[in-house]
Amino acid sequence: MSAAGIIRSVGAEPCRPWPRHILPQAGWAALALALRDDPLVLLALWADTVQVHALFLDETAGTVLPVSAFVEDGAYPALSPARPGAAWFERMVQDLWGHVASGSTADRSWLDHGYWPLTHPLSLRPGMPPASPEPPDFPAFPPDVMQLPVGPLAGLVEEAAHVRLAVHGSRVVRAESRLGYAHKGTLALMRGKSPRTAARFAARLSGDATVAHALAFATGAEAALAVTAPPRAAGLRTIMAEMERIAVHLGDLTTLARLAGHARLAEQCGVHRETCLRAAEAAFGHRLMMDCVVPGGVAVDIQTDGDEAILRAVGTLSAELPELRRAVETGSFADTLVGRGVAGRDDVVALAVGGVAGRAANRPFDARRFSAGTAVPDAISAWSPVVETAGDACARNRIRLSEIADSLHLVSAALERLPARGGTDGALTVALPQTSGEGIGCAESARGDVWHWLRLDHGQIAAVFPRDPGWALWPLAERALVGAAAEECGLIRASFSLPASGMDL
Repeated sequence: MSAAGIIRSVGAEPCRPWPRHILPQAGWAALALALRDDPLVLLALWADTVQVHALFLDETAGTVLPVSAFVEDGAYPALSPARPGAAWFERMVQDLWGHVASGSTADRSWLDHGYWPLTHPLSLRPGMPPASPEPPDFPAFPPDVMQLPVGPLAGLVEEAAHVRLAVHGSRVVRAESRLGYAHKGTLALMRGKSPRTAARFAARLSGDATVAHALAFATGAEAALAVTAPPRAAGLRTIMAEMERIAVHLGDLTTLARLAGHARLAEQCGVHRETCLRAAEAAFGHRLMMDCVVPGGVAVDIQTDGDEAILRAVGTLSAELPELRRAVETGSFADTLVGRGVAGRDDVVALAVGGVAGRAANRPFDARRFSAGTAVPDAISAWSPVVETAGDACARNRIRLSEIADSLHLVSAALERLPARGGTDGALTVALPQTSGEGIGCAESARGDVWHWLRLDHGQIAAVFPRDPGWALWPLAERALVGAAAEECGLIRASFSLPASGMDL
């Protein structure tokens, strides 16, 4: 039986919009075996005090499959032998809940560096740490290689992450990452709160994906409570999400141009990014549009003359986009990136990588097709994402430019079709009932798909988990760094736009 068949063969809990199937642990073990020869995509894996949960994507059927199993004697069968990306999730589950993945390909801790006041803080019985904690070490490196540590602090405004490179001669033979430096205790902070209150924590998981995370959380809460955001709120959400995407892509291009020594191009991209951020502030009162998207709708309306500020920024960037495309896709800058950090389709599919990195390796997945909380104009409803096949840093930049062009069109169309203020269609929010339910929401961030699952008990969050695209991007970057020259690693890492905060939870 196929992996999807195993999941669908059992009963399900009323989770919206996709029912969550409950497997016995023997069924979970059978699922782990079936995944070895099955194309089912693993998006996320997490737990609560008594169950382990996984979120799969059946790309053939075009649907999402949540599945759970009860943890027995503190353990559950590992999925990482069949899905390598599961190893990072399994390490996180052991750190937070203490559940052990039997047969896992990785047994090191992930978030807990040995300095927490309690071990397994989300379990029913948190434990006391050892008297003399030792931070987890990296796996043993071959004796004939040089170890090159990078981070977590590098004197720059960037993600807090440590990368250990094993260098033989001038080439990287292995790359290992350690995150968790930005751990915030988000899951514990969100429990017991209403969706409106907890939305602030979702919006702060990752600063430059604040709209995407807030939107995924909001649509998950709305699904759990069976409510729908008003049409005007949905239109405003679309504008915010696409403005965020444009700004992040321009920021990534700025960083890459600076690292490659192209100061003029870096300045050009940086100016456009700043223009977009200022337009967002003029329209919604915050450069990053933080706390603007809430469960039930939006917290702010577009301000007076805010639409004009956005249209001016969109118009200026649209006019200069052909010149920007020539500068990025041709000449010495493109030559610097060709063949750098190649990520093949097999690795992208195995790790469920979406966004720019996935589409640059011919995986055309886009979570906007699943998101119910935004207004996608009819002109884009049949749109297919642009894909590349090279999978290198240059291909990722071409995807960024294509996405900027698509987002500019989306913003203009959403503004044109925005329902007028007042009335049912023009409302900003709907009331949230104080009921129980379970829901899954998603959004497409600049880096890829974001997913939020939450369970509500009489209007309060009983359990929650956010899946950031970094869970897939970091292991992909580790693979892409192998074979690169040590001096190229900074440029390659920047080409993936690696987020850390959203994974540190």
